[in-house]
Amino acid sequence: MRIISGELRGRRLAAPPGQGTRPMLDRVREACYSTLGPGIEGAYALDLFAGSGSLGFEALSRGAAFARFVEQDVRVARLLVQNAEELGVEERSDIVRGSAIEPACWLPPVGEPQRWADVIFFDPPYPWLRDERRASLFEAASALARTVLRPGGLLVFHTPKRGVEARDFPEDLEPDRRVYGSSALWYLRGPEEDSPEEAPETSSDGADSTSSASGFPKEEEE
Repeated sequence: MRIISGELRGRRLAAPPGQGTRPMLDRVREACYSTLGPGIEGAYALDLFAGSGSLGFEALSRGAAFARFVEQDVRVARLLVQNAEELGVEERSDIVRGSAIEPACWLPPVGEPQRWADVIFFDPPYPWLRDERRASLFEAASALARTVLRPGGLLVFHTPKRGVEARDFPEDLEPDRRVYGSSALWYLRGPEEDSPEEAPETSSDGADSTSSASGFPKEEEE
């Protein structure tokens, strides 16, 4: 596993042994970043089900200001710390051991608004989409888009080509699917305004939760 582009291009990442994690293929990752474009520069990223951290470290390599990595497996979390240190990006990284669908792992960094993430990578194990955990994934994706993404930010949901449909997502999140071989990337856009039932919150230092729009324009605006 290697970094594809940016200041860390060609650097290798330590990856967990065995089949417990399923990293995104390089060509799918490259397609993802082609879609994100220059909006990744200066962005705050949240990498959920992080594994080796290939998505979040790629973001840092391409100019993201900060990336949080959430991984439940303690051995894999240690590898994330190792990768951050070896790449020299530990000061821009936050490694959290915990469940990717647990809101406590989504809390804003100190000084940031409640809706703090410009881009969220959501890459759950494929079996979760076929068993009793499926519903919790779509609930988490919707909650992340509404309460963690900055207005106009993007959540990237990696799924198999089959088994997920646009009707699985709320229409107002503007689900957009791109297919690459046997994989699909679903892009969900953060709503421009908080829904009425979501009261404004503050970050841990009392900063107001109002956030500026993310740097990912809609395609028709490009």
